[in-house]
Amino acid sequence: MSARSDAYRNPLERAQVHSEEWLASLSSRSVGPRESIDDLAFSGPIPEGPTDAAAVIDELARLAEPGLMAMPSGRFFGWVIGGTLPAGMAADWLVTAWDQNGAMRYATPATAAIEEAAGRWVVDLLGLPAGCDVGFTTGGTMANFVGLAAGRQEVLRRAGWDLNSNGLNGAPRLRVFAGRERHASVDLALRYLGLGAAELIDVDSEGRIIPGALAEAMRDVSGPAILCLQAGNLHSGAFDPMRETIAIAHEHGAWAHVDGAFGLWAAASPRLREHVDGLDAADSWATDAHKTLNVPYDCGLAIVANPDAVRSAFGVHTSYLIQDEQGPADPFEKVPEMSRRARGLPVWAVLRSLGRAGTVALVDGLVANAKALSAGLSALPGVEVQNEVVFTQVCLTFGDDETTRLVTTQLIADGVVWMSGSRWRDRDVLRISVSNWSTDADDVALAIAAVASALAKVRG
Repeated sequence: MSARSDAYRNPLERAQVHSEEWLASLSSRSVGPRESIDDLAFSGPIPEGPTDAAAVIDELARLAEPGLMAMPSGRFFGWVIGGTLPAGMAADWLVTAWDQNGAMRYATPATAAIEEAAGRWVVDLLGLPAGCDVGFTTGGTMANFVGLAAGRQEVLRRAGWDLNSNGLNGAPRLRVFAGRERHASVDLALRYLGLGAAELIDVDSEGRIIPGALAEAMRDVSGPAILCLQAGNLHSGAFDPMRETIAIAHEHGAWAHVDGAFGLWAAASPRLREHVDGLDAADSWATDAHKTLNVPYDCGLAIVANPDAVRSAFGVHTSYLIQDEQGPADPFEKVPEMSRRARGLPVWAVLRSLGRAGTVALVDGLVANAKALSAGLSALPGVEVQNEVVFTQVCLTFGDDETTRLVTTQLIADGVVWMSGSRWRDRDVLRISVSNWSTDADDVALAIAAVASALAKVRG
């Protein structure tokens, strides 16, 4: 082994040791970090001289450990954050070691081929139209950005406007519609695209768009328009009625985009896909594979039914890029970046390890745990489940808002589990997101007991 390649051996060995120690601690450690950012020892000046790489890794692990949250734990139910399956984590290590720029088919054929295979598998699992373009983005926000950018490109093209040449100045008015309980990432993507705020459509008690309200709002639409739908409400987990709303959008020539950051995977399950009936008729879809699919961070998926639309928005041709003009699109023609890590490889590894049956079991298992939590918690005196538990979200109240806030604070302080507070339908709630593959019946029982304990302490 050359001296240059040997230089990696010791730091990688130390990183493996610290990684395994961290993973082994997850079953017993407090979920929250022990120290705040102000207490961590990272504020000193840059060292004057070099330090051995292995020593740096040891120092990094030692100094960071008190400030780490046990997000990969089966007892973490905060926000909508998944864990990482073993095959995905190991594949992500290879992505870093291989150090391939996953942008061009010619330059990095292995990573391009793997990502194309992963994309086909995802489209197949979700029952989406064959031939969709799949781009791998940083996360759900940028996946929404890609889908909406493709939609902007296409509806303006139909209106006779060349966006690439003329920009937005002077373009026909483009109207965007979304439910009142859309996720903030949709608002961000619209802002990035210069489309401003969406026209908001009334929703039902679970946050689902009311088709009649949408039809009324779009009654006078005759020009470019986009409809943003939701597969998986942040609080209730509910799904917009896809078939009806997409049909309304298409009646008016609008592009239908689905934000399915975590809920899109309901389409993979025979038990759950009734919730997304008609999903395949949309024009674009977005999801974050770190959530329900449990691959490492930095892996959103942007799926677009019309490849020409997304490639027109993001494609570029220059003399120094070697491209096959007649072949499939290069990876960089489907996402905003021209240079990126091969973030689709962990998706391939996870799907290869799970297979179709394992993927269905993963999704169904998350929902089963959410229902078990709902049943166990609703049996506690003074605890009310506020939503119909159709997917992985559970929202609780404890009588009045003050008690709910106090229980949330106490629960986080106790550290047995992590559940985040929120506000929904003008009430403070304790929001539970079941997103981790490793959560099991013991974790569910511990979570129920932890909530009961926190409530008892608040009640004195």
